[in-house]
Amino acid sequence: MSAMDAGFWKSRRVFLTGHTGFKGSWLALWLRMLGAELYGYSLEPPTDPSLWQLLRLEGEFASQRGDVRDLESLQKAVGQFEPEVVIHMAAQPLVRHSYQDPVETYAVNVLGTVHLLEAVRQTPSVRAAVVVTSDKCYENQERAEAYREHEAMGGHDPYSSSKGCAELVTSAYRRSFFPADRTVGHQVAVASARAGNVIGGGDWAPDRLVPDIMRAWEKSQAVVIRHPDAVRPWQHVLEPLSGYLTLAERLFNDGADFAESWNFGPAGEDARTVRYLLTELARLWNRSGKAVAGTGAGEAGARWEVDAGARVHEAHLLMLDSAKAMERLGWTPRWRLEKALDETVEWYRAHHRGEELRSRSERQIEEYMEPARVATAPDGRA
Repeated sequence: MSAMDAGFWKSRRVFLTGHTGFKGSWLALWLRMLGAELYGYSLEPPTDPSLWQLLRLEGEFASQRGDVRDLESLQKAVGQFEPEVVIHMAAQPLVRHSYQDPVETYAVNVLGTVHLLEAVRQTPSVRAAVVVTSDKCYENQERAEAYREHEAMGGHDPYSSSKGCAELVTSAYRRSFFPADRTVGHQVAVASARAGNVIGGGDWAPDRLVPDIMRAWEKSQAVVIRHPDAVRPWQHVLEPLSGYLTLAERLFNDGADFAESWNFGPAGEDARTVRYLLTELARLWNRSGKAVAGTGAGEAGARWEVDAGARVHEAHLLMLDSAKAMERLGWTPRWRLEKALDETVEWYRAHHRGEELRSRSERQIEEYMEPARVATAPDGRA
């Protein structure tokens, strides 16, 4: 991968929060493959089954079951490990859960970010910190144009606004304690990263589209869909993770020049409706034809129906503009949506067959990192 120097991570000391979650487990596996010296700080895996368990990462590197709401514990862990790079992924990640428990959502996503940055501030070894938020941090006007990094933070629901708050916290800490004009004194570069709707093998979170689909279809049940015409920036989980790694490298090597906020979204054409995703997933799941138009009915149990009950507010249109990351970081989306869906379905089908999944996951990472095997669009664009 031209934007990311795999050799940079060899023996690099990395502190990763949220390492037992879906994205965190993929990133932990990737960092281990790159030879990083890793310390994980997280709660127990949030689901059963979990990607963390299936990848058999327990005991492979130093880790601690800890809560980012516990400032003393987090500060002690960061201080004792003395990392060079910190990647903050621990979060309450679900929109619907944020309606059920807004206090927990704000405590984890906002105060947890404060605690992480305070721990960074007290640890002289840290040179680069990446705070992962969400595409939902923007004040979404349901417009057709993609959002760029300079636009206003906001959020209709507690989850979205908590991520907007986390961005404001990160900006305030950067300007107050890690200013670009005083890097000689603190030597820390802090950035935030916003991704689209990630998909990939190993996600079993409730009320998330692809996990809900896979759970239902494995049991030959119809999946219940809330907003079939909502548009989201879908991307394979390896896409934003490659962005976080690339950004961390640039922060470490070039400091303040990259201490900003960054979008890591898919190609514009891959912002698609939920209905499109369902149709493609059904086709891939069945491998013998597409779902019946208009009904959601397909073969081999790939069926869906629209929830007619009361629903909480969720954004219907949201897209990210990643031009800055492409121009300045050299990062670019590598797997188009068709490839991302195919890899995701094959991973879940392998799980359904009882296959060993660590080697499959490692092969996906290796393929993603191999430039000669990049999936391209029909016109040749990556």
